[in-house]
Amino acid sequence: MHKTYQPKAGEVKRNWHLIDASESVLGRFSTQIVKLLMGKVKASYSSHMDSGDYVVVINAKKLELSGKKEFQKVYRSHSGYPGGFKETKIAKLLKESPEKVILHSVSGMLPDNRLKSARLRRLKIFTDEKHPYGDKFRREFSS
Repeated sequence: MHKTYQPKAGEVKRNWHLIDASESVLGRFSTQIVKLLMGKVKASYSSHMDSGDYVVVINAKKLELSGKKEFQKVYRSHSGYPGGFKETKIAKLLKESPEKVILHSVSGMLPDNRLKSARLRRLKIFTDEKHPYGDKFRREFSS
């Protein structure tokens, strides 16, 4: 009788991926990142283990939105206190800190479990082409 192979935590090899966000649509771009962070592109993927890779995103300021989202999409939050309701338009957030837009999108696509924070720590986002990670990358993606 054969048993299904379950990888051990020490056997996980993490690769580095460089993704260029210029002229990419936010949703489609974020799904690529989530697949790499979760490790779904690997043959040894297992849902209960964190087997994902490191992802470095460059040119976040050149990200695009489809349709009328740039004018209509709003992020809402509430602190829990009276008067603690806040609204931020995505156009304003894209100008001020586009890395937060990508982080929010990817965070919303990852499953809400105890692996989420570790996966998000492996996501590095930069507004332009400069990054401190050198030549660690296995392959480069661009959309």
